[in-house]
Amino acid sequence: MQVLEHVPLAPLTTLQVGGPARYFAQAATPDDVRQAVDWANLRAVPLFVLGGGSNLVVADSGFPGLVLRIAIGGVERREQDGKQVFEAGAGVEWDALVVQTVAANCAGLECMSGIPGTVGGTPVQNVGAYGQEVSGTIIEVQVLDLRDRQVRSLGHEACGFAYRRSIFNTGERGRFIILRVAYALQPGGAPTIAYRDLKQYFEHNGCPTLVSPGVGETGWGFALKRPTLSDVREAVKEIRLSKAMLIVEGDEDSRSAGSFFKNPALDPADYERLNAAAILLTGSAVPSYPAPARQYKIPAAWLVENAGFHKGYTRGNVGISRKHALAIVNRGGATAAEIIALNHDIQRAVLEKFGIQLTPEPVFVGFE
Repeated sequence: MQVLEHVPLAPLTTLQVGGPARYFAQAATPDDVRQAVDWANLRAVPLFVLGGGSNLVVADSGFPGLVLRIAIGGVERREQDGKQVFEAGAGVEWDALVVQTVAANCAGLECMSGIPGTVGGTPVQNVGAYGQEVSGTIIEVQVLDLRDRQVRSLGHEACGFAYRRSIFNTGERGRFIILRVAYALQPGGAPTIAYRDLKQYFEHNGCPTLVSPGVGETGWGFALKRPTLSDVREAVKEIRLSKAMLIVEGDEDSRSAGSFFKNPALDPADYERLNAAAILLTGSAVPSYPAPARQYKIPAAWLVENAGFHKGYTRGNVGISRKHALAIVNRGGATAAEIIALNHDIQRAVLEKFGIQLTPEPVFVGFE
């Protein structure tokens, strides 16, 4: 395993800000990961595990220890209990895995098409989009336990999944390095079309197919068919593109860390209080969606925009995407300090106006 020094980290992130790693290594096997851990421990330097860099804000000073980029590849497929299990290395590009599952006509990941990053990052945040979360399909996560340097397999329940949460970013944060992830998918399953944006997409665009003569009065004509997994994948990609949530070279609105804030989930009493305040302040009710435990999920984008940070908002080298109010973007030459300052101002404005404390989604590296 080769250890490099003073490696720039900004180019390895989708936000493209931040300083260098004091030390940098890449791990293609679990043994490489062990070597890197031993190397960092021997020198008493901190260790940070880097995946696809898509949900990350690196400090301008960089990271003072060893940044370990996980490059464990390979996808294995097997049948188990009537499902098709896709087990992928943590370094596999996420969307490349989704492509394989859709091509195999296996349902469960299609709504998460186009999300940047790698497989290893998906269990950490319980990545989800358009009505699906990876917790709905993950059956096993293979990890290196840093307490004893042993490789372990954690089942679904052991991962403690919740909305944008798992043990990997809460109670056991920093204990495990993810090596492989197994997803159990439904062969021949119907796609998930539950999210409003997807429903509207198919209502407006339809999914036409020719029907045989004798159907209706006109013979040959068009009828609506159930969208396929491929149809849903393409629809999701188009929707994400319209919101600058696909990485497009040269598009500054996609130079972001994705959605910067989590959607708050409120109890009924808190929702009613917020709704009353929203009607008073904006003249309209706050939109909401059902959430577990009889809660209401509030779109963080609505809170951000109604707190005064509209799409296209610009402050020097940073701003809000012109297509998505939740994306803080690097308009070119931005610093991490500028990103953090805008983040704090948005949080402060939403708290003062609506009494809601927004929680950032990205991981912040090198700020301690």
